[in-house]
Amino acid sequence: MSVSEKMLGYMERFSWIRRMFEEGARLKSIHGAANVFDFSLGNPDVPPPRSALEKAAELLMCMDHGYMPNAGFADVRESLAGYASSLYQVPLKGDDIVMACGAGGGLNVVLKAITNPGDEIMAIAPYFVEYGFYAENHGGVLVEAPCGPDFLPSMENIRKALSPKTRAIIVNSPNNPTGRVYPEKVFTGLAEVLKDRPEVLVISDEPYRKIVYDGREVPSVLRLIPNSVVVTSASKELSLPGQRIGYVAAGSGVPDKQRFVGALGLATRILGFVNAPSLMQKVYASCLCGGECVSVEPYLKRRDLLSRIMDEAGLAYAPPEGTFYLFVKSPMEDDVAFCAELVKEKILAVPGKGFGYPGYVRFAYCVSMETIQGCAPGLKRVVAAIRENRSQP
Repeated sequence: MSVSEKMLGYMERFSWIRRMFEEGARLKSIHGAANVFDFSLGNPDVPPPRSALEKAAELLMCMDHGYMPNAGFADVRESLAGYASSLYQVPLKGDDIVMACGAGGGLNVVLKAITNPGDEIMAIAPYFVEYGFYAENHGGVLVEAPCGPDFLPSMENIRKALSPKTRAIIVNSPNNPTGRVYPEKVFTGLAEVLKDRPEVLVISDEPYRKIVYDGREVPSVLRLIPNSVVVTSASKELSLPGQRIGYVAAGSGVPDKQRFVGALGLATRILGFVNAPSLMQKVYASCLCGGECVSVEPYLKRRDLLSRIMDEAGLAYAPPEGTFYLFVKSPMEDDVAFCAELVKEKILAVPGKGFGYPGYVRFAYCVSMETIQGCAPGLKRVVAAIRENRSQP
């Protein structure tokens, strides 16, 4: 049996995140985990709220585990509609919510529902690497609109990237990989750019909404851009990435919304998800409606420590306002080569090339304080050697 040409190409291009993660696993098998400083994978290590685990145990023996509507349990969708109405400051009903297999599953369901062959899906670079795969899954083409020098979306670049084929724009705030939180003016600006393009859907990918620092608030895209949907998950805010649970919320201005939501439910089925995990739907609704969320305090301490280490090494980075990533300017023009130098010191980070933004490197600081502190000597040696080589004639 042969592998398809498309999959062979995907395997060649496959996520730099996973490549570096796998390299880290190899190094740990040789040197021991304590001697490898792995910042490759955004895998939250803060424990989930105890209430989530208790609710799962409580429900496991007594709930119905049979088939359900593809969009999810009606009572869960109603509960989450009430929660989301308050969170996003817009009125939502249960029929506006579709349960999803995490944010990745939710994004694929939305794109399946709206994309015709050849449609363009725009992403703001840097962006989560798999957006390109998701667009291609459904016959779409990913188009990049580079951010501005402040790592915020550039309205000028978005205008340039718009075409008659543009079907949707994916925004991601708090942003992976930069850690920027987009202010309200970004979304009012985007609404102005799209005022004559009512067919362009804004898809807000928000799994990091609750992982923010210094009192920042994440604006409501549903309130500011009516033709929008939010896709989110329990992966980060409840530290449950492996449970693959999230939801899609459709904004008030989505054209023919009833048919759109129906398409989301059908897409959930025909993509093979069938429905989001039944047990976790109940757990997710219980936790969110009960105000549960992981503490951001451990991530804040790690952000501050890693930022100090970068400052001491003389490396610039995007302002870390949310998520658990630091997007650091490479001291070499070739960010892939810089990551290769870091590997020699058993430090794993992800080149910006993997996010459509060469010249930078992403460090995921959802790791122990010991790992962060332990990387400092090797990082400084690498940076010093690069600068010494650059200064030589």
